[in-house]
Amino acid sequence: MDKGRLTIRVGKNTLSFTTTDATNTEQPITYEPYVVKSGVSMAANLREAFKTSDLLATETRRVQVLVDSKPLLVPVERFQESDIETLYHHSFPQSQQDSVTYNVLPDLNAVAIFCINKDLRLVINDHFSDVNLIHLMTPVWRYLHQRSFTGHRNKLYGYFHDKQLDIFSFQQNRFKFCNAFETVRAHDSLYFLLYVWKQLNLQPEHDEMHLVGEIPEKEWLIQELRRYLQKAYTLNPTAEFNRAPATQIKNMPFDLMTLLTKGR
Repeated sequence: MDKGRLTIRVGKNTLSFTTTDATNTEQPITYEPYVVKSGVSMAANLREAFKTSDLLATETRRVQVLVDSKPLLVPVERFQESDIETLYHHSFPQSQQDSVTYNVLPDLNAVAIFCINKDLRLVINDHFSDVNLIHLMTPVWRYLHQRSFTGHRNKLYGYFHDKQLDIFSFQQNRFKFCNAFETVRAHDSLYFLLYVWKQLNLQPEHDEMHLVGEIPEKEWLIQELRRYLQKAYTLNPTAEFNRAPATQIKNMPFDLMTLLTKGR
């Protein structure tokens, strides 16, 4: 963990602040969720947070920002930095007023292009001189890609967060599938997971499905999945990360845990 590094997580309707200090054995991580005011922009919420948050009051010029927005995945060999705005705005026309950036995923031979609200980015840049923008799924993709090499079975992953289900799978060092579905209901989640499973022609007797995050009706969902495939599991972050400090903090999202424990 990088001492003194501040992390801001910007979900669709959530905001939190985290600092790390590996030299503090009693409290190496401080996590502060912020109550977002509905009907007010995220930029305005962050401006207000700077007036009230203890963590934002600390003197630091460095920040990493986890951003939850729609990603556009481009193969490394096809990527041109000069094209990112054209590609992204064409793929997501509603993003015309947003600022576009990207993360390189070298392990997956891909680049994740994503956006952040221009006003929000301005607020962040006004307060910090060293800003590192990270798509919220980047640490999750990279960690679970490494995990996918354990055993010889194909694996399909589902990550529940921010009223959304991200489903993805890997083949060697590339994405085989990656998409996101807005859902808060277990029945809808079951449909999406099984539809993708069938679309990828995964084998119910052999291949595996792994779920993590804020899983709705977890026991029911796993029970229903096992009616159609034999190997459906939930990931326990405490076991995954060997009881790392981030896993002991209540309600911390898996993506933030992964970033703090494994890096981006």
